[in-house]
Amino acid sequence: MNFRKPSLAPSRLALAAGIGVAAIAAPAAAQSAADRTVTTAAPAPVEDDVHNRQGEYDGNIIVSASGVQELDLLAGTAVVEIKDVQRDAATGQIGDLLAKLPGVSATSFAPGSSRPVLRGQQGERVRVLVDGVGTADVSNTSVDHATTIEPITIERIEVLRGPAVLLYGSQAIGGAVNVIDKRIPTRMPDEAFHIDAFAGVDSASDLRTGAASIDVGLTDNLVAHVDGSWRKTGDIRIGGFQVAPALRADLLADAGEEEEEGELEEAAELREAANQRGRVPNTAMESWTVNAGLGLVLGESTFGASLGWYDTNYGVPTRPGAGHHHGEEGAEEGGEEEGEELVTIGLKQFRADFKGDVFLGEGAFERLKLRVGYSDYTHTEFEGTEVGTVFDSTGLEARAELVQNTGGTLRGSTGLQYNHRDFFAVGAEAYIPPNLTDQVALFTLQEYGTGPFQLEAAARAEFTKVKAQTLGIENDYDTFSGALGAVYSGLPGIRIGINGSRAERAPSAEELFANGPHIATQAFEIGDPDLRTERAWGLEAYARGSIGRGTFGLTAYRQWFDNYIFLEETGAEEDDLPVFRYLQQDADFWGFEAEVSYPVVDTGSFRLLADASASYVEAELGDGTAVPRIPPLSLLGALEAQTNAFDVRGEVQWFDDQNRVSGVETPTDSFTLVNALVAWRPLADNQNVTLQVAADNIFDVNGRRHASFTKDFVPLMGRNFRASVRLSF
Repeated sequence: MNFRKPSLAPSRLALAAGIGVAAIAAPAAAQSAADRTVTTAAPAPVEDDVHNRQGEYDGNIIVSASGVQELDLLAGTAVVEIKDVQRDAATGQIGDLLAKLPGVSATSFAPGSSRPVLRGQQGERVRVLVDGVGTADVSNTSVDHATTIEPITIERIEVLRGPAVLLYGSQAIGGAVNVIDKRIPTRMPDEAFHIDAFAGVDSASDLRTGAASIDVGLTDNLVAHVDGSWRKTGDIRIGGFQVAPALRADLLADAGEEEEEGELEEAAELREAANQRGRVPNTAMESWTVNAGLGLVLGESTFGASLGWYDTNYGVPTRPGAGHHHGEEGAEEGGEEEGEELVTIGLKQFRADFKGDVFLGEGAFERLKLRVGYSDYTHTEFEGTEVGTVFDSTGLEARAELVQNTGGTLRGSTGLQYNHRDFFAVGAEAYIPPNLTDQVALFTLQEYGTGPFQLEAAARAEFTKVKAQTLGIENDYDTFSGALGAVYSGLPGIRIGINGSRAERAPSAEELFANGPHIATQAFEIGDPDLRTERAWGLEAYARGSIGRGTFGLTAYRQWFDNYIFLEETGAEEDDLPVFRYLQQDADFWGFEAEVSYPVVDTGSFRLLADASASYVEAELGDGTAVPRIPPLSLLGALEAQTNAFDVRGEVQWFDDQNRVSGVETPTDSFTLVNALVAWRPLADNQNVTLQVAADNIFDVNGRRHASFTKDFVPLMGRNFRASVRLSF
């Protein structure tokens, strides 16, 4: 098919030029406000310090979204810390990086592709953002599509669940992950230049990775930033058989049948697949990134722009015994069967961004925050050396937010957001037709009260148009989402709150228009252009704060869905794949998240910290059947000894079995991971130089994430020894 993609999004050159002009011209709008103030730029977080005792920002992954810190409604259960980016920075994808947080799991399709799962929700119901705007990749369309974020260049992450998602869109009805990096500098370095660097290796995937960034002050108020990263792995090593016990039994039974029929070669291949152990074939990956940005600091206003490139190639493991169904018709030619080719994905993304933070003075509004992101993305699936399917997407997302002054009893912000996506796919698995999505949204977040009681409210109106050009179908959706909450802070160090919310989500182009083989999910997927808006009532209660020297957080939540969109097997077959159709039905989700951290010993020079967390979610459809791929109960316990020079941590993470499954998935067994880590800061005058050695999955357990489509043949990595060094000076 010679369908030419319509050129509806701006070209790379034009958009990059436009953002560059904005970065230079926009500051003029704020210069008069900057001239009126004699204060310096807003204080920046302190430099990265792995060993942090005072609670200041230390390079950890924290929840601190703009607007969230002031509004407890939106912070809710999202005030979560991870103690050290370096501890899990060798992870290749954002989903696995966050998987130890309460309420978070990962799709873990393959080492090269893993998205976050929040409160049992994934795909279209979880938005992954870069500093408030979407990644503009196609990871939401399929679990085998990688997220275009390099974890070792991250500065911090905001994990937003519950009502917090109203900041960024009702498409994130299950939650949002907002990644903050340093591509657009927002403060002047204290020294002539500042360098951050990271390097690491591991044993279970033969990992070699490194990253570095430099910030240089060009003038008194202009700073330049450049960063780059590289990562390469081999096939992952595992602790036992590649395939799960039930699948292994099926393969051996099929081998017996083939043998009885005299098909000895086929029987041998099935037995080989059943007995594959020690590694998962075709899971190697290689990626590199490069980014450059400029930042302009004018008093309390900042402006900046950046350009970036992300490039990765990774293997797509296929279900043993099933084969890959690309082009099966005509596979035999001239009496000779064409051999199965390994499938790999090559992904490339060009990205341009602009960011502005304008100080408006002492009037009704304190700041105007501007954010624009543009992406040109191409994802190519290769069968051996041949091109199979190409996914192409260009996207533009922009936000403008007015932040009110905090002097009165009413505090908050109001904003406007626009999102455009032009999606095109061609090839054997182009199961989604070309489509355009345009969305405009208005949102406001408000808090009232200064005493122990505060009332909080949020609202978001979205107007979405989804168009499939070749089908001649155009759907319009008008949705409204809102949240109302109350907070009580009368107890010393403790905040207790309850939030109610009503969220609406427009169906995605994939849910509406899919019609073709989707090998990642081993299904022939069929969408429904008549899908209605998905709606959910939500109730969330939380308590968090400190008791004595310890801190805690506890959240319980429930969501009642109307018109919940899901895939259901029809019993038919197409292209040797079972047919799944997108349907709608009511659904009910409920669960809890809990965490506590307490210093058992604290002498000043030595501290022994105990950490524990738990999370659980249960979900069922209106007919009483289970929602598929819901993570089971998980518990984590850890002890960490800290001194000025060393941290020593041991942790145990337990996952329950999951037997409450839908009719189209298999159960998973319980498993326990035991991990240990030692971090050493050799320089007394520079705590930002850290050497680390770690051992993950010490007992070589063969664990499988229930949220993964590939859990039956892609287990988690086995015993893994890691070493890394992190520098900042």
